[in-house]
Amino acid sequence: MNKNELIAEVADKTDLTKAKAAEAIDAFIAIVSKALAKGDEIRLVGFGTFCTVHRKATEGRNPRTGAVIKIAAANKPKFKPGKALAEMVNKNSKRKAA
Repeated sequence: MNKNELIAEVADKTDLTKAKAAEAIDAFIAIVSKALAKGDEIRLVGFGTFCTVHRKATEGRNPRTGAVIKIAAANKPKFKPGKALAEMVNKNSKRKAA
């Protein structure tokens, strides 16, 4: 599902226009992005948690040349699914496997 499909689904489920649904989704993305940039955590009970994790600096290798390169330390966004979401995904994947 891409962003336009998500907007259409939200508009359908909420009786909003596609323009208003797009505004709501864009606002959600902006709020989550801003919170993560500040180092905050967003918990949506039953769905999951958006947070950041710190990756320390490390060394890697250029696969083409084999030369050692330095990989800088960085903060990375992370999503941890909630119990209800994980159960729903696993329940649906069992149906497809059968």
